[in-house]
Amino acid sequence: MKLQQLRYIWEVSKHELNVSATAESLFTSQPGVSKQIRLLEDELGVQIFQRSGKHLTEITAAGQAIIQVAGHILGEVENIKRIAAEHCDDTRGSLSIATTHTQARYVLPPIIEKFIKDYPEVSLHMHQGTPMQISELAANRNVDFAIATEALELFDDLIMLPCYRWNRSIIVPDGHPLAALDKLSLEAVAEYPIVTYVFGFTGRSQLDNAFYERGLTPKVVFTAVDADVIKTYVKLGLGIGIIASLAFEESADSGLKALDASHLFEYSVTKIGFRRGSFLRAYMTDFITLFAPHLERDIIEQAIELRSKEEIDLLIPAARLPSH
Repeated sequence: MKLQQLRYIWEVSKHELNVSATAESLFTSQPGVSKQIRLLEDELGVQIFQRSGKHLTEITAAGQAIIQVAGHILGEVENIKRIAAEHCDDTRGSLSIATTHTQARYVLPPIIEKFIKDYPEVSLHMHQGTPMQISELAANRNVDFAIATEALELFDDLIMLPCYRWNRSIIVPDGHPLAALDKLSLEAVAEYPIVTYVFGFTGRSQLDNAFYERGLTPKVVFTAVDADVIKTYVKLGLGIGIIASLAFEESADSGLKALDASHLFEYSVTKIGFRRGSFLRAYMTDFITLFAPHLERDIIEQAIELRSKEEIDLLIPAARLPSH
């Protein structure tokens, strides 16, 4: 049994059983991948994949268990490499982050600027996507950190550290009738077409719950994953916008007004997640602390030892989190 073979079956399972795509991602040949998988199956005496002709069609029950263990082995191999690198030179390496547009555009720039100044020899890579995509990237070991508000809790293998609380603003064109109200209400907001985030994105679930609990059906006419796109269509008159308050910049968003809606919706919590069992190099924990200063090294170490989300929430209560 070779480590290379374990990597091949792991990657094939993550590429929807597409051997060609797997070979391309690993910079090797499709026949080479197929041959090594066959050799591993012959050695183990079980089929890992069902086939139809030359195509893999399904992972067998034995294959599911084998691939899960292979993933743990590959994770430990990566930890060994990180431990060795930490002892050779703790200022060099790479850091990959998966996050949403809102985080990448409005929250992370000063954090990354400071991190690069502190660690100029660390190569930094950022991936943007939906919360589900972000969580899957971290769970599958394709990135070191996932930063998101939604979906992280769906993956048991991720340790999720609460970073900050945030709420929403109603975005309207200058002179809009809602801006003349003494206090916004959900009933008033529900009277207008709404432009907001796609479902399951950037705290959208709290937004929907607030309307439904009041027996209201919001008129969502357009959705997007990008707050800048939402603001563009509000300017075009498509409707009023509902976005994270931190995504509004008065100096840059001329022609629009942000109305505080924090009394209308439950706050959301943005978290940073990483795969359980990962070895965090010093610059990785420093990045977490830069992003969320209350997450000091000893707090991170305590959280890693905890087994459940509830225990971590007790260690880091949401009520004590900073607000954005």
